[in-house]
Amino acid sequence: MFKIIKSISLICCLTLCLNAYSQNFYNVVKYGAKNDSSKLATQAISKAIAAASTAGGGTVYFPAGKYLTGPIHLKSNITIFIDAGAELHFSDNFDDYLPMVKSRWEGTEVTNFSPFFYGYELENIAIVGRGKIDGHGKKWWAFSEVHVKKLTEDSKWQKEFKRLNKDVLAPDLPGWIERGFLRPPFIQFMYCKNVQIKDITIVNSPFWTVNPQFCENVTIDGVTIENPPSPNTDGINPESCNNVHISNCHISVGDDCITIKSGKDRSGRKLNVPAENYTITNCTMLRGHGGVVIGSEMSGGVKKITISNCVFDGTDRGLRIKTARGRGGVVEEIRVDNIIMKNIRDQAIVLDMQYAKTDVEPISERTPVFRNIHFSNITAQVNQAAYLNGLEEMPIENISFNDINIDAKSGFKIKNSNKISFHNVQINTQIGPAIITENVKDLVIDDVKSYNPIKGVPLIDFMNVEDAFLYNSYPVKGTDIFLRLKGELTKDITVKNNLLKNVTIPVLKEKEVKVDVVAD
Repeated sequence: MFKIIKSISLICCLTLCLNAYSQNFYNVVKYGAKNDSSKLATQAISKAIAAASTAGGGTVYFPAGKYLTGPIHLKSNITIFIDAGAELHFSDNFDDYLPMVKSRWEGTEVTNFSPFFYGYELENIAIVGRGKIDGHGKKWWAFSEVHVKKLTEDSKWQKEFKRLNKDVLAPDLPGWIERGFLRPPFIQFMYCKNVQIKDITIVNSPFWTVNPQFCENVTIDGVTIENPPSPNTDGINPESCNNVHISNCHISVGDDCITIKSGKDRSGRKLNVPAENYTITNCTMLRGHGGVVIGSEMSGGVKKITISNCVFDGTDRGLRIKTARGRGGVVEEIRVDNIIMKNIRDQAIVLDMQYAKTDVEPISERTPVFRNIHFSNITAQVNQAAYLNGLEEMPIENISFNDINIDAKSGFKIKNSNKISFHNVQINTQIGPAIITENVKDLVIDDVKSYNPIKGVPLIDFMNVEDAFLYNSYPVKGTDIFLRLKGELTKDITVKNNLLKNVTIPVLKEKEVKVDVVAD
């Protein structure tokens, strides 16, 4: 008898728990959504979100099936749960994304088409599940890239955009903003706290795919993003956020895979909100212009970023930090560790402060800064090992390369940079020196080697280098020249504690070099 009573009590308890649990689940089908994509489900989804919000929060649930929808606007304390077998197909009717809403587009504050998933000043929001969301971006790409250029007068969407954006702080160089047809991001949450995007698959984004803006405590975990070759369909772009965690993601897109940004030119400097405290780990990137990229929209600054345990296989570049005069902002306190790259079309590492060609100008709020950036434990097969290009008026500063192993067509090229160090770096090139430096001060080269010496080509090449110390290197047999010095400004070069018995010419000075080298 006791066992029967105990079993009944257990069943009642489970029933109560399940009832309580189900009360927090809001099945969109029960609110009128069709899971055979026969009817636009935008209003039904909105009703389910409103019901959950009225109850204080809950999970808006998509069971297996196909749903056709327009934009989904979240409220606080709402989880969108897209179950395995469920697919959300977003309409490609541009009118469905009206009225326009507050947004930021490539670092500029605008009022624009609604993002597909949108939230403004919310907290405790999430998109989770093993389902798929499809942006059907093809029509957006074509209209933006082809049709707009052929129009003899503005479309109704351009007219509406220009009506709502008369006072926009456009970037210094004219471009997309003036055109007035801006494709919306797929997922854009603005000024939100406690954001989670987990496990879903995202395809065919119209523009940037996952784009939190001014958010705090963002977790993006286990997400798959697959966009075909397409314009500006970046994968994950957290912009001006604080405390961002990106992990276990698989990304193959039409532009950069993961990009860290903080606003563009005057608009970005006006708000002056940095991107800071980001961790990126355990991700794979198969196609994109860059694996992990910072900038070029970084006018609010980027700092305290760690990138680790990632594989880039097939991207155009590996790790890229880019800016230009006019952006302003500081990029600093960056750590990159334990990265493998293969089939990289261009460079493994890029730090380029002349992403757009500009003339030298006095240092001001328009002047960007790159400093305190450190790379370690990187293995790569690439076209060029690295390219560092600072500004004459603002050199790149305090960069280190530790435990690097690269096979490349060409090696490191470093210009307008200070406080650069190499420690245990192997660079096997097909053409040119392993390291080429120009207008560099305070350079340390410790245990640099190449197992592919090239006849008549120096291992290391200096042009106008000041205060350099080379030590602990052991060039292999067949190395004709260890170090070549060029430029009238080259001075204070020390070469000590190297084993140079295999080298024909330890130091080759061109005729314009006046300095006496301190050597072994």
